[in-house]
Amino acid sequence: MEVIVQKFGGTSVKDEASRKKAIKHIQSAIREGYKVVVVVSAMGRMPEPYATDALLKLVDYPNHHISNREHDLLLACGEIISTVVFSNQLKRLGLSATALTGREAGIITSDDYTQAKIIDMRPERLIEELEVHDAVVVAGFQGQTEQGDVTTLGRGGSDTTAAAIGASIDATFVDIFTDVDGIKTADPRIVESARTLDVVTYNEIVNLAYQGAKVIHPRAVEIAMQAKVPLRIRSTELEHVGTVVTGAIDTIKGKDINDRLITGIAHITGIAQIKIETKEPLDKLHDDVFGSLAEAGISVDFINMFPTGLRFTVPEALLVKAVAVIEQVGYQPTFVTSCAKVSVVGAGMTGVPGVTARIVRSLHEKGVHILQSSDSHTTIWVLIEETDVNKALNALHDAFELSNRNWLQN
Repeated sequence: MEVIVQKFGGTSVKDEASRKKAIKHIQSAIREGYKVVVVVSAMGRMPEPYATDALLKLVDYPNHHISNREHDLLLACGEIISTVVFSNQLKRLGLSATALTGREAGIITSDDYTQAKIIDMRPERLIEELEVHDAVVVAGFQGQTEQGDVTTLGRGGSDTTAAAIGASIDATFVDIFTDVDGIKTADPRIVESARTLDVVTYNEIVNLAYQGAKVIHPRAVEIAMQAKVPLRIRSTELEHVGTVVTGAIDTIKGKDINDRLITGIAHITGIAQIKIETKEPLDKLHDDVFGSLAEAGISVDFINMFPTGLRFTVPEALLVKAVAVIEQVGYQPTFVTSCAKVSVVGAGMTGVPGVTARIVRSLHEKGVHILQSSDSHTTIWVLIEETDVNKALNALHDAFELSNRNWLQN
C-alpha cells in the first residue's frame, strides 16, 4: 500500500469551491494508485465562523477565563469540524473516505498545552482505515496526552501533523499545499525576479523557514528529514509538483544539488540590536546577561562576543523588558531599533571562498550598512536597518544571479 499525505491549510478548505480544488489533487493521487491521508486545518480565517481566531473570540480571548487545557479543547473543534465537512464532500463525489481526529490517528503529545510536542505516533487505526478507504481525512494541529487530554501543536501544527503521519507510515511523499507554487528564492513581494526552486535540501529549507520564509514550519521539515520522507511544497491552484524537499545526496537533472552555491534569501523584520560594553570578565557578563534574560523568558539571537562586550538581538516587542532586565543586573546597554535580519542560505557555500565578500560588496554598492554579521556552514546572516530590506534583498538576489534558471552557475 503506497500512501501520500496531503495537507491543506485554512484558505484551501474555507468553502466548497476551495475544497473542490483540493479534492482534484486527491483524486489525481488516487488515480495514480495511491491511498491518501488528507490533513486539514480549520476552515478559513477571521471573520469566518469556524476559523481559529473566531473560536477564540467566543471566550473573549485574550481576556478569557479558561485554562490552557480548555483553550486546546476549544481550538481542536475547528479542525474537527473541517475534517468532517471535507470527508462529507469527498463521499458526496463518490470517493470512499472517513474522518479521524488527531487522537484517533495516533498522535500522542506532551501536556504542554497550546504548544504540545509529539512524543509518539501510534498509527494502527489510521492504517486500518487506509486499507478500507481511498482517503482518510485527519484533523491537523492536534493530538492527545497519555492521560487522554486534547492538545494543540502550536504554530505550524498542521504541517507538523502531516510530516509526523508521513514519517510514521513511511509515506511516499508529504504534500504541503499552499497559496504559492513552491519555495521561492526570495520574497516575491519584494524581489520581482524571485523564482520557484525545483528542489531544496532539508537543511536549506529548515534554515530558510527559521529565518523568515513562511511556506512551511521548520519543525515539520525536521520530522521529515529524520524519517527521510520527501516533502513537496505545492499550490492548490496548479497541477505542478512545486518544490521537492529532499536529502543532500539526491540529484536533479543528473547534478548533485550541493553544486548550487546559494539557494535563497530570507528575512525577518521587527528586530532590535542590543550592545553592552564592559570591563567586567566576559564569563561574568555572559552569565549575568543571558542568565537573567532566560529567567525573564526572553530569547536572544544573533550573538557576537568581543573582548570588551557583546552584541545580540531580541524581538523589538521585547526590547523594553530586555533593557530593564539587563539594567537590573548592573549593565547599561545601548540599542538600535527597527532592524532586520537577512539570511543568505545555500548548501553549496561550505568551504567556498568569496561568498561573504560578495555579500558585503553588493550591499555596500547599494548603500546598505551592515550592523552585525555571522555565519555557519550553510547560512550567512547580516543585520541591517529595516528601511534597507528591499534594497538588500534585491542586491543579494542579483549578486548571486538567483533569477537565472540555470542554478548550477550561481
